[in-house]
Amino acid sequence: MAPVVSTLRAGAGAGARARSLPQRVLKQYLLLLRLYPVLTKSVTSGILSAFGNFLSQIIKSVQKKGRWSQNLDPRGPLRYAIFGFFFSGPLSHFFYLYLDHWIPAAVPFSGVRRLLLDRLVFAPAFLLLFFFCMNLLEGKNLAAFSAKVKTGYWTALQMNWKIWTPVQFININYIPLQFRVLFGNMVALFWYTYLASLGK
Repeated sequence: MAPVVSTLRAGAGAGARARSLPQRVLKQYLLLLRLYPVLTKSVTSGILSAFGNFLSQIIKSVQKKGRWSQNLDPRGPLRYAIFGFFFSGPLSHFFYLYLDHWIPAAVPFSGVRRLLLDRLVFAPAFLLLFFFCMNLLEGKNLAAFSAKVKTGYWTALQMNWKIWTPVQFININYIPLQFRVLFGNMVALFWYTYLASLGK
């Protein structure tokens, strides 16, 4: 009887460990977020940005050939990872940090003011930075950057306003400060997929 009981206990222990894995990952993430906020958000942004480009390549491959081609360009996800790590993560961290400082919750219509600052100042500047960095990472010159801005920037900005305005209203006003970059990154996974589709 004893071996059977001990086997059942071992199985139950393994199940409990498996169930607690997401909890352990979340606990570790929260610890890293507290100890190294900028680095943690930068790494998260880099990974999710790269994955967004990877998804974009798969979607375009399926649309073009009717199936998933394994001939994906590894340079695309690498460029997006670099942008996410060095720009998207850190800039978003400090923007959200200072946004609460510039427009405290006690200020009348603080939610609307924060949203307007994000939508009318941060979003256009950040999108332009994205176009510029991608142009640089692709090894293209300023003429190519200028042409890309003329053909794609306004379309992308309009799409940004449509998609991100409700998202950012929720993010800025209802998501705790330490989770805003992560929340934005989850939505940006699909946003970067869209932006990457403008590249071809």
